[in-house]
Amino acid sequence: MFDIGWSELLVIAAIAIIFVGPKDLPKMMRTAGQYVAKVRGMAREFQSSFDELARETELEELRKEVAALKNQATKPLRSLQDELDKAVKAGGAGAAAAPAASTAEAKPTAQPLDTSGVSEGIAASIREAEEIEAFGAGDPAAGAAKTGQSRE
Repeated sequence: MFDIGWSELLVIAAIAIIFVGPKDLPKMMRTAGQYVAKVRGMAREFQSSFDELARETELEELRKEVAALKNQATKPLRSLQDELDKAVKAGGAGAAAAPAASTAEAKPTAQPLDTSGVSEGIAASIREAEEIEAFGAGDPAAGAAKTGQSRE
């Protein structure tokens, strides 16, 4: 670690025995060990704080990337929403009613769904839903007359 060889350690031990004395040497070594432990703990804490800072930086970069991807993915939807808002504002209520009328006209001419790849039970449910949809797509008064009910 400090690149100290055995010969240097022997010289340091000899000097410590001479200056400190054999009686106080264990106490001095214990104190030195405690200081070394404190220094290592501070170094570990310093390293962990840098690691945490690096993780936070990476997390912030990931958040920015996710936000950019979200903006990129929703940009076509926002532009479509803006166009629809402009059309509604420019045309007033007539513009909003026109698309509804065109979709009501498109329902009776809708083609039945392809049920070749599904089970018979699901295909029957789809056909039943199409029949109900076709029944309700016409004139509401005519639909009530077919069932024998009067509109109130």
